[in-house]
Amino acid sequence: MKIRIKFRKYGVMKFIGHLDIMRFFQKAVRRSGIDICYSEGFSPHQIMSFAAPLGVGITSDGEYLDIEVHTTKTTSEAIAAMNDIMVEGMEITGYVQLDDNARPAMSVVSAADYEIWNKEGFEVPEKSMDYRQLQQELLGFFIEPEEVYITKKTKKSEKVMNLKQLVYDFQILPPKERFGNYPAFYLNVCTGSTDNLKPELVLEAFYQYMGLEYNPYAMQIHRKDVYYTDIDGRKKPLLEAGTIII
Repeated sequence: MKIRIKFRKYGVMKFIGHLDIMRFFQKAVRRSGIDICYSEGFSPHQIMSFAAPLGVGITSDGEYLDIEVHTTKTTSEAIAAMNDIMVEGMEITGYVQLDDNARPAMSVVSAADYEIWNKEGFEVPEKSMDYRQLQQELLGFFIEPEEVYITKKTKKSEKVMNLKQLVYDFQILPPKERFGNYPAFYLNVCTGSTDNLKPELVLEAFYQYMGLEYNPYAMQIHRKDVYYTDIDGRKKPLLEAGTIII
């Protein structure tokens, strides 16, 4: 039986890397009494996979992992059992059974959306304080051009990418208290094993266009959710991908 779990990652847990999050969930599943399946062979391990690893320092309301179980509790019982042993900064928000033919989360991820704002205590460039001016800058940088090319650098090579093919939505969000009363940014970008675009790369290119220096340590990135693309080309949260509330 296939199960998909959705969870939040916030607070100090944003500093815990993906490998440690995997180990944490392996222990959490055992301690919460989930009847998880193990692989065969000399070194059996829990059958568990994550949708899209989250970078260190990023918070999220939409993280997913798939597991296989022999038997299962109900959705409400499983969520309660796992949250009882979660640490501060981790919260289970969804637990559903997958259709037998459902593909693993990591293989169907196609997009993710983010909110990005200035952290408290860091200097905010004057140009990025004005909501209307940022909207005008965005028109020239992304909305009006037919193509927007940037260079993605890795340890071994460089890759030229067209943002118009990989960024599905880019907006300036109006000032709110949780954004420190400054404007913030919303991005919906391509995410997956084939093409994967980090939101900070897009924002860095936007800052360069405006003639500003981009400080990655001054920005808080928050992932809102992770999406798959249905047969009609619509993007939907992974929890809706062939799932059954138990």
